Amino acid sequence: MRRGILALFVFSSFLSAGIGVAGAVDIAGQATAISVIDDRGHSIRLDYSAGRIISLSPNITELVFAAGAGAKLVGVSRYSDYPEAAKSIPEVGDSSHLDLERIIALKPDLVIAWGSGNTVSDIGKLERLGLTVFVTEAIRLEDVSRLLRAAGKLAGTSTQAERAARVYEAELGQIKRNYGGRRQIGVFPLIWHQPLMTVNGNHIISDIIRMCGGANVFSSASSLTPVISAESLLKADPQAIISSISLEFSGIGVRELLRRLSHVSAVRSNHLFFVHPDLIHRQTPRMLQAVKTVCAQLEEVRSS
Repeated sequence: MRRGILALFVFSSFLSAGIGVAGAVDIAGQATAISVIDDRGHSIRLDYSAGRIISLSPNITELVFAAGAGAKLVGVSRYSDYPEAAKSIPEVGDSSHLDLERIIALKPDLVIAWGSGNTVSDIGKLERLGLTVFVTEAIRLEDVSRLLRAAGKLAGTSTQAERAARVYEAELGQIKRNYGGRRQIGVFPLIWHQPLMTVNGNHIISDIIRMCGGANVFSSASSLTPVISAESLLKADPQAIISSISLEFSGIGVRELLRRLSHVSAVRSNHLFFVHPDLIHRQTPRMLQAVKTVCAQLEEVRSS
């Protein structure tokens, strides 16, 4: 599907979503260039919908599939394991090392990068090689539907992407209605334990917590994924700890951490919860599963 399908519908959808779109089709019905604003604020222009796409993170791979464009992926980052079809696509490295030679050899029309997962240096290298790079960064749950529409526009799968975006928005809206006005719970989102790491208020995990009536106790931290001390966690005294690193809080390192934090309210009350990292870290429609899990966990805290 190239360039011109349902142009007026797609155009109005993108305007309402806040994504800059230029000229899917002209008045005479002739296909024209595609222009979409990425999350750096850069205008990304394609002469026609991308037929060869490379994804530089697992969440982007999953997002492209959700937007109906999985068949157009010719390269993906390491750990791209969802959906099942992603496992058979050639790998081009990961956030710590991109295989530039392989990326060039795959001759992509479009490379999609993750703003906080891929380095500015790597993105710059790709652009200097003449590749078109679209950078994504969802910091709010509402951004997922926006990025679905953007991926669909760039890949020429706007009909499928619009359908997926609307389903996502409807489910997100229902969760908002279900959990609005709940008693606020102080939450510590634990993303690593050696060193002790969390996220600040600009991370999408904090938006998940807010959606469920919680508050990240480290929302005011200056960096996106700050390293914190055990002392600062004791002072913050969260009512719940939500971890994405240990299913049973049973790893040796985590057990030692909990021993040191025995005076924290969440530890004393055993309000220690797990959410699978693929659900809470990947900025895709499956993130709604993480939202539902976190909301149920915070309801457990409220009822105890």
